[in-house]
Parts: sequence; structure tokens; C-alpha cells
Amino acid sequence: MVRTDGRNRRAAETRRKIIEAAKIMIAETSVAPTVVGVARRADVSVRSVFQHFHDVESLFVTVTDSIRADLVVPEMPSASRPLAARIETIVAAFAELFDKVVPLRVAAGQFVDHPALIERSLTARKELREATFEVFAPEFGTLGEQAREELADAIGAALSLDAWIVLRRRDGLSLERATAVWRLTLTALLAQAVSAVQAREQVSPHAD
Repeated sequence: MVRTDGRNRRAAETRRKIIEAAKIMIAETSVAPTVVGVARRADVSVRSVFQHFHDVESLFVTVTDSIRADLVVPEMPSASRPLAARIETIVAAFAELFDKVVPLRVAAGQFVDHPALIERSLTARKELREATFEVFAPEFGTLGEQAREELADAIGAALSLDAWIVLRRRDGLSLERATAVWRLTLTALLAQAVSAVQAREQVSPHAD
């Protein structure tokens, strides 16, 4: 029993070292690490890596889940706060969260069609969409169903992880500058939706 427990502890420690090594390499390079590279960084044998993970894809999925588990999701602002304050808070929260995920998302490029990663991406987008509806409930509450969905789609596209990568990596904007772009974009989208409702309300009394 003692011998078995010792083997289990060593196996668990080896697995932890492999995952941590891969996480560090992704953070440093934004590239999916190879099994050989991970083994060297973790100071274990290539065989040990394959004993814990069947292939590099399964290792990457496990690392993805570990990174996601490490993330502290910022608290969303109450819908009762002023609109400007909600925009400021949610943009800052998304920016902080996405900046930590950028290396992982870029590294995941070669596994873009992996079912497990697709599932996790869809789940993350759904969670962000639900947060948008919750934080901006007063604004969404003035819209019809189609307008609600269109506004949510627009916000989801404009404030997506891919959009953040464009600002930070392709365009090379600083965190502060990219956050300012998102703040302006979200303000404009919400203002346009609300003004459209107000315009319809002004016209409707004369519709007859």
C-alpha cells in the first residue's frame, strides 16, 4: 500500500510538472509547445509525457482547462449603477481577463478544429453574452426581441477575444489604448440601440 501511494504521488507530481511547464511555455511564446519541449522544460522524459497524455492535443486541452481554472473572473457591475460606470467596469473586466488568455488563444490556432476546444470556446462566449444581458438589463429591456439579439450579437463581435487579439497583437495597442477603443465602441452600440427606440417612440403617437 505504501509503495502504491508513493507511485501515485510521484505520478501526480510528474503530471503537475508537465502541465505547469506547458502553461509557462505558452505564456512565454504564445505557441503550442511540443511534447519534447515540455518534457525538457518539466525535466521529465518524453515517455513520461506520453504516459499521462496520449498526444499533444490532449495535453493542450488539459492545459487549457488548467489555465481557465486559474482565472479569476472579475465581478460584474450591478445593473442599477449608472450606464457610464457599468461600461467602464465591464470593459476593464473583459480587458483584464482577455489579456491573460491571449497567449493561450493564439497558441490554440493549430488546434482550432478540436471538438473539446470548440466546446469550451462556445461556453465562454455564452457566458459573456449572459453577462452582457445582465449588466445592461435596463438598456436591453427597452428593446424588442430581434433588436435585443442584434445588439447582443454586435457587442459579442466587437468585444470578443478575437477582436481583443487584433487590437493588442495585430495593431499593437497598449492595454490602456485598447481598453479605450472598447469603451468607445460599447458606448456607441448601446447609445445607438437606445436612440433607435426613442426615435420610434416619438414617431408612434402620429402613426395613425
